Amino acid sequence: MGKYTGPVCRLCRTEGTKLFLKGRRCLTDKCAIERRNQPPGSMGKRRAFKKSNYKIQLREKQKVKRFYGVGEKQFRLFFDKASKTKGITGDNLLTSLELRFDNIVYRMNLAASRVQARQMIKHGHYTINGKKVTIPSYIVNQDDEITLKEKSLKNEKIAENIRNAKGLVEVPEWLIVDDDKFVGKLNSLPTREDVSVEVEEHLIVELYSK
Repeated sequence: MGKYTGPVCRLCRTEGTKLFLKGRRCLTDKCAIERRNQPPGSMGKRRAFKKSNYKIQLREKQKVKRFYGVGEKQFRLFFDKASKTKGITGDNLLTSLELRFDNIVYRMNLAASRVQARQMIKHGHYTINGKKVTIPSYIVNQDDEITLKEKSLKNEKIAENIRNAKGLVEVPEWLIVDDDKFVGKLNSLPTREDVSVEVEEHLIVELYSK
């Protein structure tokens, strides 16, 4: 299946929860979940009651994929790595997704959404330990320092994006952010409790274990 290019608010309604795909709009009464919290389509309410075990498991997987903006192939790679890592597979999966470069940029309030973070990363506006990294899926390590390039702030569009992102999400305790210098650093590795999406990750493990 190709990349989804339709209305992103439709994805939130499908999953029945806010995926925070449109930045500050998601925090207003214009949010699709606030206005019409039911699956898309004329039969949305009726379909919502028809849930097999497989559908419940599938929806949990789709919710996490869409929340972090990860495709099926890449998500499977994350899962396979998590299953081979010591510890609980579901916890390993979620914490590794938290360590994606695009997610950390968003959590630092240096982009208004993960989608915007991916775009800005690809255009080379951020560095890790002083080196330009243009791969949104790059896994950031503890003590790595993420910085917004000083010259990027001279671009009015980038400056506007940063202003719109400021204070949008609460910076987690495992990140240290200097708002004045637009610099962030991993103070520690995230835990399962630091994951903000409401998900029953054991259902994803069950789905892939079939």
